[in-house]
Amino acid sequence: MSTHAAPAKPLAAKVLVIGHRGASALRPEHTLASYAVAIEDGADFVEPDLVSTRDGVLVIRHENEIGGTTDVAARPEFAGRRATKTVDGVQITGWFTEDFTLAELKTLRARERLADIRKANTAYDGQFSVPTFDEMIEYVAAESSARGRVIGIIPEIKHSTYFRGVGLPMEDKVLATLAAHAYTRTAPVEIQSFEVGNLKYLHGKLGKGHPNIRLLQLMDDAGEHPADDAGTTYGAMMTPKGLRAVATYADAIGPSTRSIIPLDKDGRLAPVAPLVHDAHAAGLEVHPYTFRPENHFLAADFRNDAGDSARNEAGSVAEIRAYLATGIDAFFTDDPALGRKALDTP
Repeated sequence: MSTHAAPAKPLAAKVLVIGHRGASALRPEHTLASYAVAIEDGADFVEPDLVSTRDGVLVIRHENEIGGTTDVAARPEFAGRRATKTVDGVQITGWFTEDFTLAELKTLRARERLADIRKANTAYDGQFSVPTFDEMIEYVAAESSARGRVIGIIPEIKHSTYFRGVGLPMEDKVLATLAAHAYTRTAPVEIQSFEVGNLKYLHGKLGKGHPNIRLLQLMDDAGEHPADDAGTTYGAMMTPKGLRAVATYADAIGPSTRSIIPLDKDGRLAPVAPLVHDAHAAGLEVHPYTFRPENHFLAADFRNDAGDSARNEAGSVAEIRAYLATGIDAFFTDDPALGRKALDTP
């Protein structure tokens, strides 16, 4: 079993806890309330996913389709905005941020996306608005000042090619937003994307060894491919040769946890894959996603009998520790307090 493997060392001097969409196990994702809990619970970084409004403002949602994360479907004045679009090759029906101005989006209220599993979070439905990237930076800056510790920001640019295709490119706006705030001119920032071309573009703009901004190449399942490169699979990018190529423009990779320790046919941890070792050999840090505290998401090794949607804090901590033993340099978690516990308690 993988947990018997000899512990490996990370490249990073300190393994970082990344609040995935904030503390999304405890509050509706991508709300200032979610970021507040993540910061209170010890996250080193907090993550906003960036999409664009019709008037070109960067706002924070997991996807540009917002039917599942806001109350837009219950708003009769926006019924006519429902549309079917093809985003990154997938046909989706719903409501899309690029069809709303910021003023219109600000009338909507956030909802829990995983309502069947995170029923407690539905108590917060309707309480929070959709934040802009500017608002999130200002909030993190204020929290950093109040707490006397630096809190990093790790924004993901969503659907880069798609947004460029509808006349709303985001990369230069992200850099301009970061430059416009005193906090993000010095605080650690790591820009992520599942696409390749935009990271290479950002690398060209930023140069190598930027003082506070790094780049993270996200990676989906091995058989999938970046939306902007149908000829390359993520599996090929995870080979030693592929990783050396990624290292020419990025500082780290963000694979799924199961690309590091796969699951066997019974849903239990299988032997450790070579990905962390190979990435480190290429000079890349490894920041996997996503540890979640409910039985539904845990490897079978760590589940208990409390039910599929039940929180299982001990199981989540144990699972994180199994992955820490592979030498990962940071990790995304929906519950940063548990990530902190996994790191801080032997």
